[in-house]
Amino acid sequence: MSKGTSNLSKNWHRSFYTLWLGSFITGMGYSMTMPFISLFISDLGSYSKLEINLYSGLAFAMTFIAQAIVSPFWGSLADQKGRRLMCMRASGVMALTITLTGLAPNAIYIVIMRFIQGSFSGYINNATALMAGETPHEKSGWVMSQMMTAGTAGNLVGPLLGGALSSFFGNLLGGAWGYRIPFFITGFLMFMVFLSTTFFVKEHFTPVSREKMKPMQEIMASLPSIQLIVAMFITTMLVQSATMSIDPIVSLYVKSMMPGSKSVALIAGIVAATPGLGTMVAASKIGHKMDEIGPLKVLRLGLIIGAILFAPMALTNSPWILAGLRFLLGIASAAMMPAAQTVLTLNTPSESFGRIFSYNQSFQAIGAVLGSLLGSGISGFANYEAVFWVTGFTLLLNFLIILIFANKKNTPR
Repeated sequence: MSKGTSNLSKNWHRSFYTLWLGSFITGMGYSMTMPFISLFISDLGSYSKLEINLYSGLAFAMTFIAQAIVSPFWGSLADQKGRRLMCMRASGVMALTITLTGLAPNAIYIVIMRFIQGSFSGYINNATALMAGETPHEKSGWVMSQMMTAGTAGNLVGPLLGGALSSFFGNLLGGAWGYRIPFFITGFLMFMVFLSTTFFVKEHFTPVSREKMKPMQEIMASLPSIQLIVAMFITTMLVQSATMSIDPIVSLYVKSMMPGSKSVALIAGIVAATPGLGTMVAASKIGHKMDEIGPLKVLRLGLIIGAILFAPMALTNSPWILAGLRFLLGIASAAMMPAAQTVLTLNTPSESFGRIFSYNQSFQAIGAVLGSLLGSGISGFANYEAVFWVTGFTLLLNFLIILIFANKKNTPR
């Protein structure tokens, strides 16, 4: 092995571990404050129950709405300046906005900070795109799966840590400070992510001038299969929508199974966490399998298994069976989003990674908003079981889309 090759390999692994940790902390930072955001808002003024629910919903949705709007702009800039700079921008601004949120005087201030945070977000997306460009193709499936586990693990740890910190500092300091301190801690951690990304991540990137950049329409037209890329965008949106449609109703669904129980919150937390655990357990093995047989086969299998699993979820009356089924769903999820990202990686020119992955992030953000509205709306007009039936049908529809548009000649291997 030549010296240059050795240095490249060393830089690749160091960048991967740094970005994995950065994505973990970013995922944790996003989810860390969500369990008590409504409690924090209620302490900032004399708000009615309706106002608290409205502001809490806006604080959650604004981040995703902003992502959907501005991601294409950041993607274009990423192709000009590189993905590492975009990771630095996202982590730096997130450190600032989360810290400032801890100083919030009212609910509107929180909503505005969340919108700004979403407008400058994109660490995980750009970290994934950076590793897609730095990783040898034969390792793409494994790396994409591992990058997904980073955000998933962060989302698992975040609510638990946030709840523990808010409880500890609430008892120690009293008042709203129990909710403010976790914001300051998260802001500090994101500043550490900014520093580590700045000093430890290397990107072999050739800048593209604005004059030489191809218009997005021309890039899409030059892709080996534009239908395949669009199918992956749709997959990202539908898979994210399927995930988010269940999250708002999990605790309420568990409560309906256990009327009068005093352990609803604990069991609902376990049920909510099991998909992430399943994804973490299976991600590495599924990633290696993607590298062996190709991501499209794995994606199709994940979608059909996911669609099937939602049927018994709608029929069960046991929260423990529901938890087990959601654990299996987490395993199927490890075969969905990473597979779609791997297909994008293998079918996108390196000079267009930024824009393609940014559009993918926009579809993911749209899916998050649609999924939340879907779950809340269907459960409100019908019942909780109907949410599972509709979500399962959504994944089945996604499976059919892949069958139609991702035929053998489109397969990347």
